[in-house]
Amino acid sequence: MRRSCYLFAYGDLWGCAAVIAVYDVFYLVQLIKVRIMSDSEHHHHSHEEGSTLTDIQKRVKALESILISKGLVERAAIDQIIEHFEHKVGPHVGARVVARAWVDQDFKQALLMDATQAINHQSDFPEVGQHLIAIENSDSLHNVVVCTLCSCYPWDVLGLPPVWYKSAPYRSRIVSDPRSVLRDFGVELSESKKIRVWDSTAETRYLVIPQRPVGSETMPESELAKLVTRDSMIGTGFASSLAGNKDHG
Repeated sequence: MRRSCYLFAYGDLWGCAAVIAVYDVFYLVQLIKVRIMSDSEHHHHSHEEGSTLTDIQKRVKALESILISKGLVERAAIDQIIEHFEHKVGPHVGARVVARAWVDQDFKQALLMDATQAINHQSDFPEVGQHLIAIENSDSLHNVVVCTLCSCYPWDVLGLPPVWYKSAPYRSRIVSDPRSVLRDFGVELSESKKIRVWDSTAETRYLVIPQRPVGSETMPESELAKLVTRDSMIGTGFASSLAGNKDHG
């Protein structure tokens, strides 16, 4: 398995007090799972230690112990990283951003002009990193996001990327045959609707603003956010419809 090195620097979260290198998003996911399972076992004592862990999770747990014992990483830094990705970032952040764009036209226009600045100017949204670009779906255009080189992804607003996002078949086929790939995801688009594929890079991340579901015009922002799915913000799905997911054009 190819290992992509992700560096997370934390002080006041993004400072330089401690640095941990996590090889491949997969390993970070496994570490989070290990911690969740370990906490459960600690509280319930229903299994012997590590009995429910897979081989790779046991290796990840061992790696964590070695890094800490060698003084290469502080346990507090790992705890802070896991806390951050478990609770502070994730699709719920992007969903709130999309819901506000649906109800506030001024915010939507600011989002489309400079997504990073628009989000960071909202006091009730967590701060996001630079180079986030928002792209809007319409009756005539459907946007979908990929990273053809590796797995660049808007962690700040979508959290951990799904496994399929990193897979070679998705990364290649979504570019060469997007309509067919979207159909595999259950996204049926009319032949008249154009599809635009956006390729993420280390400098640029994309957030798709899906079309607002029909019949949701009177719903408050907090309820609208519940209709926004992770896949709809990647472009491989629709926002949840009040009458089932259907093509909006």
